[in-house]
Amino acid sequence: MKHLLLTIAAIVCSVSQLYADGAQVRLSDSSCRLFEQGETITISADVTVEQPERLNLTYVVRDDVGNELERRTRRVKVTSSVEGVAPLRVKGLDAGFYSVELLCEGEKVDFHKFGIDPDAVVSLPDGEADFDEFWAAARRELDAVEPCYTLTECEERSTSRRRFYYVEMQSLGGEKISGYYLEPVAEGKFPALICYLGYGSDQWIPDADATAERVEFYLSHRGQGLNKPTNKYGDWIVSGMESEHTYYYKGAYMDAVRAIDFVASRDKVNADLIFAEGGSQGGALTLAACALDDRIAAAAPFVPFMSDFPDYMNMAVWPANALKPAAEQRGIAYEEMLRVLSYFDIKNLAPNIKCPILMGFGLQDEVCPPHTNFAGYNNLAVPKRWVVFPKRGHDVHNESEWYRLREEFFAEIIHKYNNQ
Repeated sequence: MKHLLLTIAAIVCSVSQLYADGAQVRLSDSSCRLFEQGETITISADVTVEQPERLNLTYVVRDDVGNELERRTRRVKVTSSVEGVAPLRVKGLDAGFYSVELLCEGEKVDFHKFGIDPDAVVSLPDGEADFDEFWAAARRELDAVEPCYTLTECEERSTSRRRFYYVEMQSLGGEKISGYYLEPVAEGKFPALICYLGYGSDQWIPDADATAERVEFYLSHRGQGLNKPTNKYGDWIVSGMESEHTYYYKGAYMDAVRAIDFVASRDKVNADLIFAEGGSQGGALTLAACALDDRIAAAAPFVPFMSDFPDYMNMAVWPANALKPAAEQRGIAYEEMLRVLSYFDIKNLAPNIKCPILMGFGLQDEVCPPHTNFAGYNNLAVPKRWVVFPKRGHDVHNESEWYRLREEFFAEIIHKYNNQ
């Protein structure tokens, strides 16, 4: 499938500095994008001045773990507002993601990231020998728990097109989880979409009249979303990290599977057309659900979390700033922590996914850096494509273009199914 490269005029990630003398300096947008391997990368500055000015402009190029690769200073005379000042040309960088920092007179004024051939980023699976059996056993544990689905209609939110329900069910360990379920009033069987929740997010309340031609289920997994009032886990990312058997995400990933159980049980659902989506933690839950259950027809994760923990620890402040201190406090060696996390690493689950995937990511994302997105994506062996938002960070869910492309992606799957 063809990749989609979109330059979206959205939130500009670079912010220029206004000096007392009236000069404004920022990085040119031309390098805030993805490049092909072997392509020369040209980095330059845009400068606005009120009067002729001599400026010292310094570019600092780093790899995605912060190693400095290039530092070059240009002294320029600017007599008017001009774009593309003092270009720096960089060659020979490997596939991956990089940052460029712009300093003016030694002071940082701008910063952005660029990437090179993300499909060639290599982060091989590092799962333990019992990885597959661990998850097979977890699934058996889940299947032994009676789901006990209960639906309560929220009549004030139901409409003539879809009914709106609050749902509760039992998941792994007898944990009660919940969510919002919307079902068409019309007779028939319909495609279904399961939406997984971002880390610590409040559960969004959907509109019953939107996308009324399908079933939708918005899961609040254990201790999060609608279940926050009964959260017994504290900070979820460190809960139970002493062992893969007690770690929070064993239950959370099984909650994602239980959501599929529930949706597939509904009479109005076409079980061949169950889709999944979610961002950040929700992106990880989406991919985990696809890996652990083959009933998902296609999925559209964006800025997915929980991938490539060994590299993540060196690329982002969070969750390293929670995981490392918690491990030290509990006497867990760093390598043991990574071993436990490997069971929940999306790059290790990715090879088990059997359905088509559309992934969206923000090139400027510092919460779930693009390297980690592709660590899982590049281990997929299914039809797949990605969409990049060059100026976005960890927030492509605000992009209407992402939702349009996601809907078109699901519509392709439905069209193929209907024309078999």
